[in-house]
Amino acid sequence: MKIAVLDWYTMDMTGDISTAPIEELGDVKFFPLTSPEETVKNIGDAEIVLCNKVMITREIMDKCPNIKYIGLLATGYNNIDIEYATEKGITVCNGGSYSTNAVAQQTFAYILDYCSKIRDYDIIIKNGEWEKSPLFSYFPIPTAEVAGKTLSIVGYGSIGKKVAEIAKAFDMNIIISTRTTPRDCPYKCTDIMTAVEKADFITFHCPLTEKTKGMVNAELLSHMKKSAVLINTSRGAVVNEKDLSDALNNGKIAYAYLDVLEKEPMSPDTPMKNARNCVITSHTAWSAFETRKRLVDIVCNNVRAWINGTPTNKVN
Repeated sequence: MKIAVLDWYTMDMTGDISTAPIEELGDVKFFPLTSPEETVKNIGDAEIVLCNKVMITREIMDKCPNIKYIGLLATGYNNIDIEYATEKGITVCNGGSYSTNAVAQQTFAYILDYCSKIRDYDIIIKNGEWEKSPLFSYFPIPTAEVAGKTLSIVGYGSIGKKVAEIAKAFDMNIIISTRTTPRDCPYKCTDIMTAVEKADFITFHCPLTEKTKGMVNAELLSHMKKSAVLINTSRGAVVNEKDLSDALNNGKIAYAYLDVLEKEPMSPDTPMKNARNCVITSHTAWSAFETRKRLVDIVCNNVRAWINGTPTNKVN
């Protein structure tokens, strides 16, 4: 089998992930990145295409008639024309739930950062402030316990469930808001506005759909507590960035932590860049070493299952 890996650098920009598991599957060509103009050439006569963000459109499939299988080095598959792939008999499989632990971990890194103020204390201590204090315990920056705070979780897939599990261990009050009421959910389930109004922290773990696009807007933000913190590790377009920036700059909410933006890499003119009380990470929540290695293993197992006639994680 001929295999084209179109954007390997999205998985391995530092060279820490072995290509050997993929090379065992067939005759593989690795491309660091693939521009739209290069897609047809880089796929060539490959039967298997592995990619993360490269657009595989109707036109690409027509110009690359050997494609039989598309494997996503990701969970999301909005870069693939799924309907046309199905029409052409091309199997499409995604990476499944590979990043659950990593994304949940980063969500709580944000929450603990906000409550414990470790970065802030490191700065003032290294500036010599503790040395000047007559007190052995120097605490000019207020901190807070996580226990007893209300965490509203929007989306209750594998990541939302893991976040709730960790929140329970921290003795937080947990509210779930999701599209359909989950069975046997041990937490309070409510509509989005109730979840917003009650939240000390609200974290988004929902897919990007027509209904969720721009759902964090001026109207939703106006229902949040002024002391509330918003976290988004889902998709950037869930947030209306202008509305969130205005809310932060005008003190309508206390803080925001964003791992995703509507345009990635970040645009220099995004309103979030200079928003007050906003921490931005560069879409890193999923990218722990163990997580990326797990994803490669899942993707390789998907290919083997397809070759054996029993595809797994199929999305079409």
